[in-house]
Amino acid sequence: MNYMNFAAFYDHLTQNVNYPKRAERLDFLIRKYLRTETNGKLLLDLACGSGSLSEALALLGYDVIGVDNSPEMLNQAMQKKFRSGLPIQYLCQDMRELDMFGTIDVTVCMLDSLNHLNSLADIQKVFARVSLFAQPGGLFIFDMNTLYKHHEILNHQIFLYDTEEVFCVWENHLKNDTVEMQLTFFENSEQDSCYYRTDEFITETAYPTDKIIQALKNAGLELLKVFDADQNLDTPEILSPVSKQTQRILWIARKPV
Repeated sequence: MNYMNFAAFYDHLTQNVNYPKRAERLDFLIRKYLRTETNGKLLLDLACGSGSLSEALALLGYDVIGVDNSPEMLNQAMQKKFRSGLPIQYLCQDMRELDMFGTIDVTVCMLDSLNHLNSLADIQKVFARVSLFAQPGGLFIFDMNTLYKHHEILNHQIFLYDTEEVFCVWENHLKNDTVEMQLTFFENSEQDSCYYRTDEFITETAYPTDKIIQALKNAGLELLKVFDADQNLDTPEILSPVSKQTQRILWIARKPV
């Protein structure tokens, strides 16, 4: 998923995402569940996108490596790095072919990035690569959209976003458990007062929880806990259980010591 056009507008369209609070929740979970013999500060932000979460985690003291398959998204992340001066390392890699220089204390993959993989075989590849580079006792924390969200919330919905930078029409179409997203952007040009149209096509696939549990086991990772990823974000240490109406599940897994 390269986000050729989406990258330029991503931050404008996700201003409702509270990255500092999500980073605080991750920090709470890392301190609670990490069992490595190292200091636990080397963190991989998998599918880091435009780098907002990487920045928030670096501010909490983590040594962050951000990996994404989109050069356009990484360009946005690098611009933030230049402004903040934070020592984040960014790498352009397909997460199915993740290749690190050494072992990692914590890997996070947030905001349903794994749902962009369109098969369980691809999910399994990612889990295997994460496990390969994980320190014994290291954590893999990720979230994924649920079948409920795809069928009951996103199914055949149209969303409109109107900001000073762009007007976006977001159309969803559900096929089986996959949401096909057609994004149409109208960008205002200050030079000639015209709007210029670009389009992006994105898919997200939801998977049964038992399939994700089995994929973790196959990769040699033990599942510790699951929570509702979007509840109580104002109090990151309070985590809600998964319910039938949970739209995004937060998974916490660990490589056995």
